[in-house]
Parts: sequence; structure tokens; C-alpha cells
Amino acid sequence: MSGTAVAEAVAEERGATRRFGSWLANPWAKARFLWVIAIAYVLWTLMPVVIAVLFSFNAGKAQTAWQGFSPTRWYLRDVNSVWRDETLRRALMQSLKLSTLTVVIAVPLGVAFALALDRWRGRGAGTSNFVMLFSFITPEIAIGVALFLFFTELVTVVGLGFKAQVFGLSMYEMAYPVIVVRARLLSIGKEYEEAAMDLGASPTQSLRRVLLPLLAPAIFASIAIVFASAIDNFVISQRLSIDASTQTIPILIYASARRAPLPSLNALASITLLTSTLLIALAFVLYRRSTRHERRRLSVAESVPVGI
Repeated sequence: MSGTAVAEAVAEERGATRRFGSWLANPWAKARFLWVIAIAYVLWTLMPVVIAVLFSFNAGKAQTAWQGFSPTRWYLRDVNSVWRDETLRRALMQSLKLSTLTVVIAVPLGVAFALALDRWRGRGAGTSNFVMLFSFITPEIAIGVALFLFFTELVTVVGLGFKAQVFGLSMYEMAYPVIVVRARLLSIGKEYEEAAMDLGASPTQSLRRVLLPLLAPAIFASIAIVFASAIDNFVISQRLSIDASTQTIPILIYASARRAPLPSLNALASITLLTSTLLIALAFVLYRRSTRHERRRLSVAESVPVGI
């Protein structure tokens, strides 16, 4: 082997060693393994959900042994199906009513609270921000116990039951629209409202005709988040429940877990999952459509040379 070939081989070996050392020094410089970790995490998270949904179509009563495929037995046909079992049907309707009323109360109050916090610059603004984040930093079981004592010892007129569940969940879920709407307000800025008022609009008109349409994507997202969170809530709903008439789907599933549950419970959970997924997908589509013209306007503005 000639001296040139030897030198090239040595240089190539040194280059490989240098590249390997650089990779060891910063293995995350490129997405070498991050996509593997991401896919593994998604699979690990979704695997139990997929199995639960799959066994809602099991032809037999077993929860651990596959006995054939039946698309409607535990949804419609069987005497213990979601459609024909009064307990399951009542829990489904209770969850839908509770989550819908929570959205109706929590989202408008959250939007108003976000607007107030965005414009509040005086004393007490920091305390109000802390109160808004209170439900995130406090364990849910502590909030559930506090609400239980509140409705049984102080506000005995309401007491436990459906009204207490609605009020308690609305208070707890109100932080989500506040966070989402405030983030949208920061991205919008105050230029649109100021321009509307410069053109003669009153503050109320600029809020109603300019700001609220711009906040529509955040409001859609808040509705989806609050609904999905409320329909799956267990701790607060369980602490404020009074009897079987106020049982929601999570409470019923938890109560049936110690017995031999039927695949109809999987079907009930699958209906909840489908409802939440469809609502979130609808909110995402509306968000993309609402912000499409805004992205186009920004791209056009960036392409125009300065001074024109």
C-alpha cells in the first residue's frame, strides 16, 4: 500500500473518530432518536385505550379473552348494552348534561375573566392571576373535598347533587379558557381594537365586532378542552354526587371495576372517547379555518418590501 493510501485511511479513521466523539458530546443535536422516543411514548399511551375500545366489540362477555367480533352487541343488542341498560344510559346522559352545562357556564366566564385580567393593571392584578391558576396548582382531591364541605356546610341550599356538580366543575374548569384566551390576546395585540376606535367604534362595539371574532379560535378550543375535561372528570363529580341519579360515566366505571365488568362498560367509555375526539377535531378544524386568513395576511405583509 502506498503512502498516499495509508494517509487517506488514517485521515478517514480520524474523521470517523471525531464524528463519533462529536455525537457522544451532543447526541440530541439532530433528531436521531427523538422520533423513536416520541413514537414509543404515543404507542405506550394509546395501547390501553386501543385495547379497551377493541374489547367493546368482543362477541363474548370476557374482558381478557377475545371471543369474536360483534359490532353492535354491547352498544345496542344485548340486554346489558349501553342502549338497553338503564344504568349505563342514565350515566351517559348525566355526563353529557354535566359537561354541556359546564361549558355553557365556564367558557363565557373564563373569556370574561381573561379579558379583565388582560386589561387590569392596578392593585390586585397579581392576586387575581394567582387565583386563576389556583385550580392548576392545587390537587384536585383537595378541591373536591373543599367543594364537598362548601356545599354541605355553608351553601346548604344547593347541597350535593347535580347542581353542586355543575357549579363545582364550572369553577374548576374555568381556568382553561382563561389560559387559552389570554394566550390568544397576547398574539393578537391591541392594534385591532385601537384601529376600530380610531374609526369611530365605541369600546363595546370594538369588543363585540372586532375582538370577539378574533378570539373565536381560542373560544372554540376552550369549548373542546372544557367539554373533554368535564366529561372525564371523576374526583369532583364523585365527591359531589349524591346517589345513582348523579352518577357519571367515570363514577360508574370506577364502581364497577371491583366486580366483573362487562364489555358494555368499554362501549360506554368508547362513546365518551369518540364524543370528545370529534369535538376536539371540530374545534381544530374551526381554528385552522379561522386563522388561515390571518396567516395569509402576515405572509403577504412580510413579503412587501419596507417603504412601499
